[in-house]
Amino acid sequence: PAPDGPSRLASVDALGRDGTTGGAGGPAVTIITAAQLADYAGRRGPYILWISGRIQVSDMITVVADKSILGVGATAEITGGGLQLGSTTRPGNNVIIRNLRFTDAEDDSVSVTNKAHHVWIDHNDFSAGYDGLLDVKRESDYVTVSWNRFHHHSKAMLLGHSDTYTADLGKLRVTYHHNFFDGTDQRHPRVRFAEPVHVFNNYYRDNSLYGVASTENAGVLVEGNYFENVAHPIHVGYDKSGPGRVVERHNLYVGSGAPETAGTVVEPRTYYAYTLDDPATVPATVQAGAGVGKIGY
Repeated sequence: PAPDGPSRLASVDALGRDGTTGGAGGPAVTIITAAQLADYAGRRGPYILWISGRIQVSDMITVVADKSILGVGATAEITGGGLQLGSTTRPGNNVIIRNLRFTDAEDDSVSVTNKAHHVWIDHNDFSAGYDGLLDVKRESDYVTVSWNRFHHHSKAMLLGHSDTYTADLGKLRVTYHHNFFDGTDQRHPRVRFAEPVHVFNNYYRDNSLYGVASTENAGVLVEGNYFENVAHPIHVGYDKSGPGRVVERHNLYVGSGAPETAGTVVEPRTYYAYTLDDPATVPATVQAGAGVGKIGY
């Protein structure tokens, strides 16, 4: 991938093109109202949508294939609702979401669903939603979640629809790296069925319930993260969900409990190359780089 392009699983070429390109090659449009956002996000073909200022929406706006949704500066915000990638009839494939603040969503802030694939969610700020801040489910695949900040919320990220939705088997391949889980309670992520799930170089701070949960035979690699004041950094199984598999390595646990581990997992290097940051540097690196206003848009 290009230096400022999608990385890890979102960059895997399964489309006959260079991974996730979003709206590249399409018209660029400045968006200042919810009506404009719903219109252009739902149009066929590639579009680059520049979000300017604060946009009040309600419920979920459907985003279909080949879109880049990018915030201008450090003040672009979607509040009151969220973005749903794809519908049951029109897929939300090849979508990029960057440099946006999401607040006070009535449901999820971002939902990657309905077989959406090749999605890159990068350098956003998520807080104060109703349900999940960022969920990936219903046979979605090849997703990268990078350099985001999550705060002032309980359920951060779900991966996998439910304990009975076995159609997710063989899908939900997701990378989470360099995210800041700042006081959120749980689901960083909570995983069902998915493999490989690669969770690396994230900063976990003051997460009251747990960090990562691998359930329902998911395969999760947790490496090079920094857990600070997290009593349960890694769970194998959770609540009524059966156990998953999880391998942990090179993590730092500061004021935190011992991780649970089980079994073996598919190595992400099967899909892509990566270099792990020294976990001792993760708090400074992630706090300096995660969130909005950090990428020059």
